[in-house]
Amino acid sequence: MKPLTQRLQPTSLDAFLGQKHLIPILKHFIERKFLPSLILWGPPGSGKTTLAKLLAHALHYPFYELNAITASTKNIKEIIEQPESLFDNKIPIVFVDELHRFNKAQQAVLLAPIEQRKIIFIGATTENPSFSVIPPLLSRCQVYTLEPLSDKDLMTLLQRALKALSRPIKVETPSLLLKMAAGDARKLLNFLELVEQSNYTTVNAETLKVLLPHFHSYHDTEAHYALISAFIKSVRGSAIDAALYWLARLLEGGEDPRFIARRLVILAAEDIGLANPNALLLAQATYDAVQNIGMPEAQIILSECTIFLAASPKSNSAYKAIKKARAVAQKTRHIKVPKHLRNAPTTWMQQQGYGKDYLYPHDYPNHYVKQTYLPEELKSETFYIAGDNTYERRLQQQINPLKTQSDES
Repeated sequence: MKPLTQRLQPTSLDAFLGQKHLIPILKHFIERKFLPSLILWGPPGSGKTTLAKLLAHALHYPFYELNAITASTKNIKEIIEQPESLFDNKIPIVFVDELHRFNKAQQAVLLAPIEQRKIIFIGATTENPSFSVIPPLLSRCQVYTLEPLSDKDLMTLLQRALKALSRPIKVETPSLLLKMAAGDARKLLNFLELVEQSNYTTVNAETLKVLLPHFHSYHDTEAHYALISAFIKSVRGSAIDAALYWLARLLEGGEDPRFIARRLVILAAEDIGLANPNALLLAQATYDAVQNIGMPEAQIILSECTIFLAASPKSNSAYKAIKKARAVAQKTRHIKVPKHLRNAPTTWMQQQGYGKDYLYPHDYPNHYVKQTYLPEELKSETFYIAGDNTYERRLQQQINPLKTQSDES
């Protein structure tokens, strides 16, 4: 019997699950019968190999699959040097999985064939291409990012898989199964195949504990939301020890560290904001590092960021400012941009007064001049109110003298 992953292999992009942001682009390539060289960057089980095969099938192009762990430069050259007649005058697709494991010399072999359109290259990698792929190869390829499958897509896959199994199996706890998969379609299917080959007829928490000894650490959906809420509230409340405890509970519960890092980025902007602008920089660096490093080392990075954010001064002034501004914008969409704030790239627009009377700040002392930037109907509106913290007070001290000086002049 074929492996379950092969039994459920989609035969068209319409049957492919996930990556809704990419499917329209790939369908456009198929309709145009033109496929550029691609690099597909995403986590395991997100569909990189499947997409490459579907593209080759839809375009009826010869398909060669290599794995960078076992392939050599010789293997690449053997494909490239074959006569065009062997491909029925169609450009072959060379798919390289684990592209980040190719060294610079191996990657360089691909440059000329891609440039000369002798091959269409598709590389798949779980590593950030800007770190693992040489710049000349990056410049010759379109890079597309794949995301972990959503719970909705995983549930659809689970339903398809249960129908494809050789015997009936009942899943009592689908939420735990989706949690175990963590966005990885392959992990979900491999586990179901393990159940299929065992004597179990039901999948529940006990089944998971027996077949996956470490699964006991995974928390359910309700705990997921409760723990992340406690974690965020502790960081917001500057409770360092509590934040570290809830972070540990999340990690022990099998939470995706990238999810935790994403929440820290949001918190840095929403709850710390301008009180410490470096917080957002560190949080974004944390997200990038966690994505590239992975567990278990990622826990150290998350710990450092958690402590820094919890210890930082707090301000939600930026959050409140954009919230108020959007509320006003929703009600005033009919108001036109004042003419002096518009560009005037054509003579006609200049004649209509576009850009007229605009004062260029750099022509004035301290690069500031008083003028109206809001529409007349909103000129008295105030959206940003500085928070009571050192950094924002300093911002206000920088801006107020300029306004005072402009008023006096």
